Amino acid sequence: MGSRIHKRESVFHLIYRFVFITFGASLAAISIELFLVPNNIIDGGIIGVSLILDFLLSDKIPFVNFGTLVVLLNIPFMYSGYKQIGKTFFISSAFAIVALAVIESFLHHVEPFVTESILATVFGGLTLGVGVGLVIRHGGSLDGTEILGILLTKKLPFSVGEFVMFINIFIFGWAAFVFGIQEAMYSVMTYYIAFKTIDTVIQGMDETKAVIIVSDVYSEVSDAILQRLGRGTTMLKGRGGFTDNEKEVIYVVVTRLEVTKLKAIVSDIDENAFITIMSTQETKGARFKSAIH
Repeated sequence: MGSRIHKRESVFHLIYRFVFITFGASLAAISIELFLVPNNIIDGGIIGVSLILDFLLSDKIPFVNFGTLVVLLNIPFMYSGYKQIGKTFFISSAFAIVALAVIESFLHHVEPFVTESILATVFGGLTLGVGVGLVIRHGGSLDGTEILGILLTKKLPFSVGEFVMFINIFIFGWAAFVFGIQEAMYSVMTYYIAFKTIDTVIQGMDETKAVIIVSDVYSEVSDAILQRLGRGTTMLKGRGGFTDNEKEVIYVVVTRLEVTKLKAIVSDIDENAFITIMSTQETKGARFKSAIH
């Protein structure tokens, strides 16, 4: 019985994941075909290269279009990353890329939403960012350059972000020759907006802060945080580097809006408390979420 329930949940999560990957790929296709392409604006990475080649070759070589190019150009990267990144990621990414290509092809004859470059840049970047972010959040990717970056940065003294930025400098430079400097500048803006939107989609809107508090009256501070803020705390063992005395260190996670109240609570009890506040990438846990809502 238990195994059957587990199987049913797995199928549900699989369907859930691919529905959102399809939705994300659809948003990316809408951005490309109805915002960016009509205004000669591109994104970075493989999508950007595919858009430039489509512009240069589609009228000269039969059957060459964005959909075909984005699939073909991504194949080597997907193949290279198959063993390193995993089968699930490979399948999810391949599905997302094919979905992007197919959906984009159906939008060829749809009238563009805007022909004003700045509007296309802002809303195209936002739509693209949400689409790509949804694909990444649900286990896939639309851009093989990031996969290449993951593989190469294991051997090179660069981060994945630095590698992708380096590649995109050449792509946007190429765009300046093909479309013009102004269009290339709009493309850089689009990429930046999409990049920031992707971060928001992946990390969520509820920005959280991890707080570490060192106080001699740790018990009173911990109780006050629980009673007045409704947040549970975790006690960590610490040792003073100067005094060599053992200390109890309070660890608590709060929302961005609760930081000011937390500092006031701690200050009321111990003005000499040492507080460190750090941004967190993601927070999971039923207790934390239920406390927010």
